[in-house]
Amino acid sequence: MGFTDFLNPVKGFGVSFHQMFMKSETVQYPEVKKPTAPRFHGRHQLNRWPDGLEKCVGCELCAWACPADAIYVEGADNTEDERYSPGERYGRVYQINYLRCILCGLCIEACPTRALTMTNEYELADDSRESLIYTKDMLLAPLREGMEAPPHEMRLGETEEEYYRLGLQPEENAPTVPSEGGARASVTKATRRERGGKK
Repeated sequence: MGFTDFLNPVKGFGVSFHQMFMKSETVQYPEVKKPTAPRFHGRHQLNRWPDGLEKCVGCELCAWACPADAIYVEGADNTEDERYSPGERYGRVYQINYLRCILCGLCIEACPTRALTMTNEYELADDSRESLIYTKDMLLAPLREGMEAPPHEMRLGETEEEYYRLGLQPEENAPTVPSEGGARASVTKATRRERGGKK
């Protein structure tokens, strides 16, 4: 047994002892949860108009755009007695199969009414396959103050077009989104300051 054969294990132990005294990056999940990025692709949500009517019009474009064939939509017509959305139709059946979904966000881009968005919720694991097929009731956004559960008549306008014009207006107290160049510039300056480079 040569000197090098003795030295190799000592080097290995040296690396181990060095790592023992370094700061740990381990997060004690699920007790401690790291925040996700603002535009994180998590669980889907079906949005509502401010009066509680559903934004989904049952057009099925999200299902057509899905590369994993994870979305099933069945549209139906609104009636005078039962109105679920401002348009002529609404999504009567809406299902997302999270056993297939790859959380790519193509369905969000395809949605013409911004009815479908992605939340920051990422804990989708379960021990039952059936519970990973989310139905419309599970995906619908909760009713906020001033909203009423459909079916009911249109309260924000008399036509579908008036609702969509309302959706194009900026929300009150909404945070201003910096321009792409401005956001990149501020991040770059902060990074340079941390590294001690030019400002």
